[in-house]
Amino acid sequence: MTALLTRSPGDGAGPDPEPATRPPSDREATLLGRPMPGDRMRALVVTVVLTAIGAFVRLQNLGFPTDKGTPVFDEKHYVPQAFQMLRNGGYEDNYGYELIVHPPLAKQLIAVGEWLFGYNGWGWRFSAAIAGTVIILLTIRIARRLTRSTLLGAIAGILVICDGVLHLQSRMGMLDIFITLFVLAAFGCVLLDREQVRERLAVAVREGWAGETPYGPRLGFRWWRFTGGVMLGLATAVKWSGAYYVVAFVLLTLAFDVAARRAAGVERPWLGVLRRDVLPAAWSIGFIAVVGYLSSWWAWFASETATDRHYVEIQNVGAGPFGFVPDALRSLFLYTTNVLDFHEGLTTPEDDPHPWESKPWTWPMGLRPMLYYYESGQEAAGCGETDCVSATMLVGTPAMWWLALPVIGWGLWRSVFRADWRYAAVLAGYGAGLLPWFAMLDRQMYFFYATPMAPFLVLGLTLVLGQVLGSARAGFERRGTGLLVVALYTGLVVANFVWLWPILNGDSITNERWQAELWLPSWR
Repeated sequence: MTALLTRSPGDGAGPDPEPATRPPSDREATLLGRPMPGDRMRALVVTVVLTAIGAFVRLQNLGFPTDKGTPVFDEKHYVPQAFQMLRNGGYEDNYGYELIVHPPLAKQLIAVGEWLFGYNGWGWRFSAAIAGTVIILLTIRIARRLTRSTLLGAIAGILVICDGVLHLQSRMGMLDIFITLFVLAAFGCVLLDREQVRERLAVAVREGWAGETPYGPRLGFRWWRFTGGVMLGLATAVKWSGAYYVVAFVLLTLAFDVAARRAAGVERPWLGVLRRDVLPAAWSIGFIAVVGYLSSWWAWFASETATDRHYVEIQNVGAGPFGFVPDALRSLFLYTTNVLDFHEGLTTPEDDPHPWESKPWTWPMGLRPMLYYYESGQEAAGCGETDCVSATMLVGTPAMWWLALPVIGWGLWRSVFRADWRYAAVLAGYGAGLLPWFAMLDRQMYFFYATPMAPFLVLGLTLVLGQVLGSARAGFERRGTGLLVVALYTGLVVANFVWLWPILNGDSITNERWQAELWLPSWR
């Protein structure tokens, strides 16, 4: 606790605090909310067991499929670039920069797997599988914290294991599982920061100095918010779309601060946030995220031959009003803007569309999945017949993804009319992964862009299942009925995932089974 929150009575902090055994006042209870469940050991066992199961599911047969020993789909971009980083000490040397279209961090992480296992399927995908496994752990812990229920945390773990998008992206040498990991970690930090702020304000209320000024007390240094900024910087160092989450989570933390100050009885909570919290939030999330992002370019800065490392000097770019900025930073900025211009110009001709392109309005329900790998005939032998198919398709488990729109609608209703901050927080994370893409509809987009939305869909579903389950204090019949519905739904998700297993892992199946896997015309 900061020095501000531990002031002695003699320094103007108000009356002596009452004994620690005093029951909390109504205002303190409102600030602190429901306590975490006391079954910490059971929660730890549940987390470890489910994470271990998820790790096995993610890692099994990880080296398959390949394209005759080479990467498949967009792995063909990132896997060789990661190997270049491994060879060069952290940066690519492909001067066709149009193919180096993202920041370096995820490729550096992929390179770790290649260093451990070599240039093969296991090496390409090991880091992604570990990231996907950590996402399972984080989802369990975040869901438990949101719901104050170890049971619901476990259900969230099962759901996230059984999501087709997270499963396949955890088994591909691509970038999106890494941005998902860092965004989810940042979200967990934001939730912990919310609780820390409320605990500090509860101390101020108990000691009688929360209302010394109309704006409320200063809250001291907030380590969890700072850590969230670091995670968001790392997310942006994977893909620039991480910047959307920087904006979303800054606004979310400020909204949490307004609600906390109001709950503490602060006379002017909005002005209090403007005076006390806006600049620290901009620093600890915005500025720190920028520092985290720039730090991922360490090898680029240290190199003399990395792509466009000396762009300013080579192109003889004038200093202009930013002449005080070091040439290396200006070169990085111009290199980045060139790549962003490439992205913005990456449009699909109307007469020649990309076969697997999709637009963001199709993502919530996964209406246009993506085929990553396909072999048929003798190349896919193993199904027991002459006509076999082996394919991997990025598809969200329909038992979850097809409920996205009802969950969003219910979450909006709960947020607006019931002031349920949990749904609002989850929607903020989900919306940051979806809404910005509507501003650039002309460019090429694909369903794997929706990967960071998947954990927030799971968390939203878990909140809904918590309401279906009902309170532990509810009657036996109500609780029993809720438990039955939740168990049946969870079983349905598991069964749906098992059905999709062959096309998520490239198993050899008959052509009839392949056709049965394609539930919608848009899946073909």
